[in-house]
Amino acid sequence: MGHSVSAAPDADRVGEPSPHRKALPALALAALGVVYGDIGTSPLYTLSTVFAPGNGLPLNAFNIVGIVSLIFWSLMVVVSLKYVVLILRANNHGEGGIMALLALAASSVATRPRLRRALLMVGVMGAALFFGDSVITPAISVLSAVEGLEAAAPGLKTYVIPVTLAALIALFVM
Repeated sequence: MGHSVSAAPDADRVGEPSPHRKALPALALAALGVVYGDIGTSPLYTLSTVFAPGNGLPLNAFNIVGIVSLIFWSLMVVVSLKYVVLILRANNHGEGGIMALLALAASSVATRPRLRRALLMVGVMGAALFFGDSVITPAISVLSAVEGLEAAAPGLKTYVIPVTLAALIALFVM
């Protein structure tokens, strides 16, 4: 054959990141937002609920320090221990998340079909819960933020839902 071995097509662009590599930081940031955004913001909703009228917890310095401490330590324990130490160590050829955990678990019980099917069902349920949570969390977060405007200016009550919808549409269109 008369074919000669030549340099790779991208050899002239050594040092330049490929288009795929240019998108990597943005994708990594988005992935971190999905994983840590939900876990990191959910305890923050408790502050207004704990001190709401009728819940029996008086608003004083002792209770504020106690609740803020509980929120802080729940974030530290859940995010640091659960995700950084345990979940991020599960690696299926560079992939992570519930499906990577499912693939690793299924490969470890390849010779046991009944257990493998049970693991598949657990993985499907876990993915369904994750997707459901991914849909409802942004809506609750944006609605909670916009409802805060109502507390500052009660006249804005009629605009809470339209502003929330506009913000969600803007977020998901981007």
